[in-house]
Amino acid sequence: MIVDDSVVVRKALTSTLAQDPDLNVAGWASNGRLAIARLQTLRPDIILLDIEMPEMNGLEAIPEIRKILPKIPIVMFSTLSVSGATSTLDALALGATDYVTKPSNQDMGATSQSIAGELIPKIKALCGFQSPARFRAPGAPKPSEVIPSAAVRVRPASIRPGPPAVVAIGVSTGGPDALAKLLPGIPKTFPLPIVIAQHMPPIFTDLLANRLSTKCPLPVRECKPGTVLEPGCIWLAPGDYHMVVKLEGGLIRLRTNQEPRENFCRPSVDVLFRSVAAVYGARTLAVILTGMGQDGLQGCEALHAAGANIIVQDEATSVVWGMPGFVARAGLAEKILPLDQIGPEIRRRAAVQAPAEVRN
Repeated sequence: MIVDDSVVVRKALTSTLAQDPDLNVAGWASNGRLAIARLQTLRPDIILLDIEMPEMNGLEAIPEIRKILPKIPIVMFSTLSVSGATSTLDALALGATDYVTKPSNQDMGATSQSIAGELIPKIKALCGFQSPARFRAPGAPKPSEVIPSAAVRVRPASIRPGPPAVVAIGVSTGGPDALAKLLPGIPKTFPLPIVIAQHMPPIFTDLLANRLSTKCPLPVRECKPGTVLEPGCIWLAPGDYHMVVKLEGGLIRLRTNQEPRENFCRPSVDVLFRSVAAVYGARTLAVILTGMGQDGLQGCEALHAAGANIIVQDEATSVVWGMPGFVARAGLAEKILPLDQIGPEIRRRAAVQAPAEVRN
């Protein structure tokens, strides 16, 4: 179901989605109030929801939609601007599932290209379609051969040269909510630096870091190139930049670059994880959270070869079990845990207690 007050956007969405034989537009509405009135009869599998609309906007509509269809995926279709990014993060906090940025000029060709390249794969992932072939790792099983998550086996832990020296996290679809639940449990006394690659465009990452920082004992910051990586802060890769760690003159620093996208992503989890493997090796605790696609798989292969520990989020608590699923099926994960158990596991590895407000 398409909910957008722009006739141009509705037409672009409808015509582009109609080209995919797996998808069908059940109906549309020009504002949130009309959408809610039509939900009971249309019963869509997924909702594409604009933010700025008359009568009832997208933010006002989300709680009302959730009352009728609590589990339905809601994808926000918003502009790439500070106000659009702020509203999108508000929408995710209210219960939206994911988002896609629409071309600001509403050019029909650009909108169609954005829909075909970004939105359609998300729709299919969120509605339970098997991942498209372009998301399969080389040599990975075809959809018909994929092992169910219940049959995935974790690898045994091996002897490490000492406790972890860094935590590296990779996350995509469903990430803002997952991080908002995970990071507040990391105490102010946490003895390790934390680096995160979250798939997000520019503007979004800085706003997300600021929001997370208000909820967490540790400050959360968008990466500043040249920063010495030390405990006491959580660093988020900036949108449209790869983030890496480098050993320079005896100090480990954060660097960014705009080298080619990997797995269609920049920032890429693979790029970050490979750099962490090169610098920290076996003294890395890597975590793969919810996300579509397979970004992070090759990075985890490098970390596994270096002897690092890898934890992935389980399928039941993931919005999309793409990224963690690929790593789990490859036999690279030492543990597959629900989201609410990953924070305690990170603290256990670092030998620290939860913040008092979390324990209480």
